[in-house]
Amino acid sequence: MKTSLFVRAGVFSLALLSSSPAWALSCDEIMNMVNVNVPANIIVQTMESSGEVFTSDAVRCLVNNAAPKEIVDTAKKMSASAQPADTEIVREDEPEVKKPAGGGDTSFEDEERIGEKRTKKDSFEDLPEEGEEKRTSKDGCGRQIEEAVDLYKAAKPLASSKVLFDLAEGGTCPNDASEIYYYLGRSLYELQMYHSAQYYFMQVVKKGPSDRFFDYALPKVVAIARLTGDDSELLRIVHKIPPDEYPRAAKNYLNYLMGVRLYDEDNLNEARRYFAQISTKSGDLYLKSKYFEGVIFNRTGKLKSAVKAFGDVVRDAKNVDIYTEQELAEVQALEDLALINVARIYYGIQRFDESSRYYSLVPRSSDYWPQALFEAAWANFMQNDLNLTLGQVLTVHSPFYAEDEFIPEATILRALTFFNLCEYNQVERELLAFEAKAKPMQDELKDFVKQYSTSEGKKLADQAFDAYFGGVKKETVLPKSMFLRFLRNQDLLALVKHLQMMEDEEKLINAQKSLWLDSVGAHLKTVFEEDRRRYKQRAGLVMLSEMARMSNYLGDLLTQSQIIRFEVVSAQRSDYQYKVANTDLAETTNRDQVDFATDVNFIFWPFNGEFWVDELGFYYYTEQGSCK
Repeated sequence: MKTSLFVRAGVFSLALLSSSPAWALSCDEIMNMVNVNVPANIIVQTMESSGEVFTSDAVRCLVNNAAPKEIVDTAKKMSASAQPADTEIVREDEPEVKKPAGGGDTSFEDEERIGEKRTKKDSFEDLPEEGEEKRTSKDGCGRQIEEAVDLYKAAKPLASSKVLFDLAEGGTCPNDASEIYYYLGRSLYELQMYHSAQYYFMQVVKKGPSDRFFDYALPKVVAIARLTGDDSELLRIVHKIPPDEYPRAAKNYLNYLMGVRLYDEDNLNEARRYFAQISTKSGDLYLKSKYFEGVIFNRTGKLKSAVKAFGDVVRDAKNVDIYTEQELAEVQALEDLALINVARIYYGIQRFDESSRYYSLVPRSSDYWPQALFEAAWANFMQNDLNLTLGQVLTVHSPFYAEDEFIPEATILRALTFFNLCEYNQVERELLAFEAKAKPMQDELKDFVKQYSTSEGKKLADQAFDAYFGGVKKETVLPKSMFLRFLRNQDLLALVKHLQMMEDEEKLINAQKSLWLDSVGAHLKTVFEEDRRRYKQRAGLVMLSEMARMSNYLGDLLTQSQIIRFEVVSAQRSDYQYKVANTDLAETTNRDQVDFATDVNFIFWPFNGEFWVDELGFYYYTEQGSCK
């Protein structure tokens, strides 16, 4: 199991694509694999995944033992002399401060730029709340805008949006375009046409802080992002807005998004600086920022600080103000993920008992409980509690989670556990069945991702998305549980939900009267057609990234499976030689009776193959093993 904590995929992502603990390989161990005919390419993969730094003596040993050339070359590449010098670590209490980074955009995103900074902040102080501007003169445009605003205030957003749209399309009021767009956005927002409203608010935001309606439009875009869970539009532009121009109503959220963007760019010091600016009174945003701080501390090797940050998330989750069901779900998920990440930190430093304790704190009601239980099984395996390990894996493999949880590594752990119990025939059966299922999955993933790997292919990512998420059913060996795992990536999930929202919104548009539908509605459907492709392209790129990661993950597991099966052959040969030399022992063994050992603290019931929800997590094997 890998101990990395976070793959940026929205704030609730688990680093789920993990492999078994890295093996520290010596020359003798490598030559043992060579001598039992493990393929050289598998040995090379094992060496590379181990992270081992080979000494000159180890390289010389491989050469002297006539190891295959590719193995020797890999050892040389991973030798101490080939490693880069350590970089200086910035002191934790004196983080390096740099100017806020920007970051480049690609494809269609290059076209958007935020306009000029405002020149006089105080010139906007008399702008009424929510952009309700008092006019000193009422020209033709002013009177029509005021009439539209009056319709909006009279709870007639449909009529208001029609008047404002006609003004915008007529082009007769260019000096009032921002005000028209702003109130058109508000009218559409009241109609629960959130994507349409976002489109018009963004027309104002793109004019930049110098526009008098910027401070009112940007918080509305933030509100829509909070409502839909999709912040992809804001992430495209947040780095183009000077932090001192953030509207007060949106300041915490924009600081958070800027931190996320910098984290994605691996600018961890600057990301942490933005997260630190988020108010402790900002509810779930504060918890998200603390969670990111924990991840950053862990990535920079400050494990105590990481544990403290995750502990703050668990503690403060019980005290934050929550206003919606969505916020409640996010806070609960953050609390669970913080516990899992603390458990992973302890696992990484080989304090497996503490790791097990933190995994056990994840509640059974959590969406992440099966994952926590599986990782706890690894911790118990490392403590040589093999029967508990098998019991926890049995829960993960139960029908309750078969359709929703994709944890193929559980089979590898189960096989390793039986290997340690010397149940070699069982190991062989487990791994052959695993390879028969996993190899076709990996092949499909690898071949599909390859189709879109070029720069031209990436431009067709919307087609990749439609291949699996479109209306036409695709023949596939990939299980539903794998796609549910992809949707743990919150960026992908948010885009999928946004596309569904657009579909529902288009139905709402089509349900309006023809006078509105043929004008405002027709234009909005044109906007939808273009935006739908953009959103699908974004979703497709995220999906392809997840698929590539899953393909590599399954490849690693298949390699581990083959290595274990080679080890089984070697162990069976040794076992056979031992039994031939000790025939009396073999006769005694055959007469042994199974003793179901029990613990005074538990009542044991035999397992009859049926699973009950109240038993999940409490299974315990009484396997004695065949080791002699």
